[in-house]
Amino acid sequence: MYYFCRVNIHQKYIQRCIQLAKNGLGTTYPNPMVGSVIVHNNTIIGEGWHQKAGQPHAEVHAINSVKNKNLLRESTLYVSLEPCNHYGKTPPCSDLIVSHKIPKVVIGTTDPFVEVAGKGIQKLQHNSIEVIVGVLEKECIDLNKRFFTFHNKKRPYIILKWAESADRYMAPLTKEIQKPVWLSNKYSRQIVHKWRSEEQAILVGTKTVIDDNPQLTTRDWYGNNPTRIVLDKKNSISNSFAIKDNTASTLIISEEHFFAENENCTVEKCNFDNLLPQQVVDILYQKKLQSVIIEGGKQTLQSFIDANLWDEARVFCSPVFLKNGLEAPLLPQKLFTKKQVQDDELKLFFNYD
Repeated sequence: MYYFCRVNIHQKYIQRCIQLAKNGLGTTYPNPMVGSVIVHNNTIIGEGWHQKAGQPHAEVHAINSVKNKNLLRESTLYVSLEPCNHYGKTPPCSDLIVSHKIPKVVIGTTDPFVEVAGKGIQKLQHNSIEVIVGVLEKECIDLNKRFFTFHNKKRPYIILKWAESADRYMAPLTKEIQKPVWLSNKYSRQIVHKWRSEEQAILVGTKTVIDDNPQLTTRDWYGNNPTRIVLDKKNSISNSFAIKDNTASTLIISEEHFFAENENCTVEKCNFDNLLPQQVVDILYQKKLQSVIIEGGKQTLQSFIDANLWDEARVFCSPVFLKNGLEAPLLPQKLFTKKQVQDDELKLFFNYD
């Protein structure tokens, strides 16, 4: 039996765990972001977060940061996600907690990963450790929305992104003067590159590649490049396009089977019918990609909206009026929040179940 508690003091320290965990955004895949603090007599004596897959977990860093290890026997360990109880690239954190005889552990939420999923909690309880679970649970789940979506829904966390004019057009009728046509300002574009560093994949369609020749990298921000996903039904994108350069790996989803000449490119075949969005997310799940930004044109974006396969939409609204052109996608959900990025307005939508 788990104990569920909402005592303010526990919320205070779990909130600190969440703050610490966010330091790992974009670097812990395929692992979740986790933060941990150790408290003795209402004072934090140790803290840490998971920094990179294959490296020590948050609890290990927190325990190692405590100078006087004798205090651990009189302390409470707080952690945003259930301690692991299996051998992966590192030993189980639950064993480490038991070995240091920490008497009490407060956990934000259980881990949905099948190898953990309550087993870490059971291990602690079987060793007479008091366990409290469910403190700021909603916030801890939201922290790892990508991880939870991947394991619970068997698909990546899907973020839609586009820019539109003040009169809701994505692009002019022709792009003779400039390719691509920038509606958002340079600060908004830098934010997009930051977002790319935080996600595992980015997806566009053939028309976007041919019209704009995008690189889809994080060149304006420090961080890892996402895997580039291209929907290329008839293998019509030549090797001259930037999407096939060696700056990042590229996955081509096509109706035709062909050999990818570039070593950074792989090909997956599927049927381009009205179930394409579901086929795409199934392929990304098989590739163990936990999140994807969809930056394609209207047809690609709208297909995922119509299939109800999206979690967030991030829309930059420019003060520019195009008067005509390609209309922006239509979202059924109401506006969640918005903020200014210089003269651009960034609108954020969430697709709650």
